[in-house]
Amino acid sequence: MTGPTPAFRRVGVEEIYRGYVIKVTNASFEGPAGERFTRDVIYSPGAVGIIPVLDGPDGPHTLLVRQYRASIEDWLMEIPAGLRDKPGEDPAETAARELIEETGFAAERFDLLTVFLNAAGMTDQRTHLYLARDLTEVGASADGVEETYLELHRIALRDIRGMIERCELTDAKTIIGLLLARELRS
Repeated sequence: MTGPTPAFRRVGVEEIYRGYVIKVTNASFEGPAGERFTRDVIYSPGAVGIIPVLDGPDGPHTLLVRQYRASIEDWLMEIPAGLRDKPGEDPAETAARELIEETGFAAERFDLLTVFLNAAGMTDQRTHLYLARDLTEVGASADGVEETYLELHRIALRDIRGMIERCELTDAKTIIGLLLARELRS
């Protein structure tokens, strides 16, 4: 496309539901030629995902958690992660807190790998992905019923590609984060 970017603007928002961390709305917009349209929009404080990396005699490993996810009514293998549900908390602080809660490990270093939009067609949620290095075991401090029952798995980074290809890993943040971490470590 050449030339100036067409202008769109939001002209109204009707709140449908406000929960603990999200707000569901019906938002009205106006297009470049004045046409009106509405979209369901979910506003979220965002999330973090952490790829903890441990060096071992047979190469680098990561820690994955298998936990129950109510939205899919099933268990999911994924990287440690969490919502940015504490107002004013920096994403790196959220990552440090979630890593301890879910894995029992603390990291000396958190390197931001990327920030991505989860589903821009319906939500403003952004996820910050961090590579966690120089880990020390400190003991888990589960926060919530799902974390109480989660399982911790140590997986070799060299095995990640095959797990994705076999659909053993299906979570977007997990796939993005692990492929970036694997690329950096190879």
